[in-house]
Amino acid sequence: MSIFRLNHAVLYVRNLAESVAFYRDVLGFGYIDGGDAHRGAAFLRAPGSTNDHDLGLFEIGAAAADSGAGRTSVGLYHLAWEVDTLGDLERLAARLTEAGALVGSSDHGTTKSLYAKDPDGIEFEVVWIIPRALLTDEDRAKSIGRLDLAEELAKYGPDARSGVGISRS
Repeated sequence: MSIFRLNHAVLYVRNLAESVAFYRDVLGFGYIDGGDAHRGAAFLRAPGSTNDHDLGLFEIGAAAADSGAGRTSVGLYHLAWEVDTLGDLERLAARLTEAGALVGSSDHGTTKSLYAKDPDGIEFEVVWIIPRALLTDEDRAKSIGRLDLAEELAKYGPDARSGVGISRS
């Protein structure tokens, strides 16, 4: 018996409505109406997910300090959300740029990644994984470099499906 996947993440946020809007409107998460059972909390589900929720948000108020994780304390660096197709990664790059949230991108050889920050400055990654059948020894040996999304789209096409992740029927 072993762990095989992250089921959900829960974040503390300053402004619940602003965070829900970001994850819903920019990343495409669906809002799950939980009634008044958890005041000051919201639960969201990734498109196509069968989870009860993939992201929980708990509001702690405008006076909350920034996280010191990685600077003054230990803590979480980021979460990585996987997209189904390379075209999805391209569309999210545009949405994140438009929202002023995109802070970087990388080519990890076997994966192509965007890095962004939510309204509270919490960093996350959006990743597309090269399908196993298309992986080359060169991809596996590549060190981290600059992501040229246009080049990757020309190589794999926008409909190339991610190589790992949720089971698809």
